[in-house]
Amino acid sequence: MGTNSVAVVADLGESFGNYTIGDDRALLELVTSSNIACGFHGGDPRVMDKTVADCVARGIELGAHPGYPDLVGFGRRLIEASEEEIRTDVLYQLGALDAFARVHGGTISHVAPHGRMGSIAQTDAKHARAITDAIAAYNKDYIVICQRGLLAEESRKRGLAVGYVFLADRGYGDDGMPVPRSHEGGLIYDPALIGERCVQVVREGTVRSVDGNVVPLGHDVDLLLLHGDHPTVLENGTSLRKALAGADIRVTGLRDVLAEKAAVLAS
Repeated sequence: MGTNSVAVVADLGESFGNYTIGDDRALLELVTSSNIACGFHGGDPRVMDKTVADCVARGIELGAHPGYPDLVGFGRRLIEASEEEIRTDVLYQLGALDAFARVHGGTISHVAPHGRMGSIAQTDAKHARAITDAIAAYNKDYIVICQRGLLAEESRKRGLAVGYVFLADRGYGDDGMPVPRSHEGGLIYDPALIGERCVQVVREGTVRSVDGNVVPLGHDVDLLLLHGDHPTVLENGTSLRKALAGADIRVTGLRDVLAEKAAVLAS
């Protein structure tokens, strides 16, 4: 693969009101980048404010994590929305998080569509267009976090940079894409295995599928994602960082990773 560096990102700020989801304080010690909920699938103005402030104080890259307006389903259910509704919902959430970023002296580096909205955008043209139209209209400097598919293609059509993500705690199929959470092996609970898999994808660009086959992802891996609501997320993150250090893989911010990749391609 092209570089020897990767960003580690977690979904943060997904608590809301009296409901606490994940241990953001501990995760902040393990990540270089953040995907911060923008109030639709999780998060609220108080949580967004604190999460942004904590990330800025630690030098952690800020990422917007827009999703469907679905607190009950945590944004993991398909919402039958029009292209215009998806576009304006994403735009609304970008503006909300950017307000907190500006107040705390930070800037948003990337956008990572959440849950069902993000996964369906890999194959559904309506979602891919709506999401990337919103991002491009708001700020063309934002990096779009995705896997291979239509979301990456529509991003490039609009002049948006792409950061390819590997879901560290999720099982993958023989097509090199994540299998549903309900699928056997869809969620990985072995922290040591998570670390081993991530070293493999960064170094070789391959992953062992839920059927036991070694399959190519078809692209470099720029970010390794930890889901903040995973029951063993802290153990997963600790094991991941240890495995990367043992393999001499540099952990840095997403923009550094993409800059290094561009320098390699230009040389």
